[in-house]
Amino acid sequence: MSVVGGIVIFVIIWWVVLFAVLPIGVRNAYEEGIELVPGQADGAPVRPRILFKFALTTAITAAIFALIWASVFFDWVDWRQLMHDIAAVT
Repeated sequence: MSVVGGIVIFVIIWWVVLFAVLPIGVRNAYEEGIELVPGQADGAPVRPRILFKFALTTAITAAIFALIWASVFFDWVDWRQLMHDIAAVT
């Protein structure tokens, strides 16, 4: 795996994991019993904790990427053959 390929894979995984992590622990004003500020969206989170979610996303992505990198580096999975087999089925 090249450096650029690794960065691209990491970024793609990071965005997918971010969208999976974003809803964790989200509570809006109605659920918290807080009155809405004029102009505030009904579903806006009270405490989004976005820095925590970025850190959690990065940690999860690093673990997933490490497994993918190890599988490529140590040839646990022959990715080229796997893609060839998948293409042959479709």
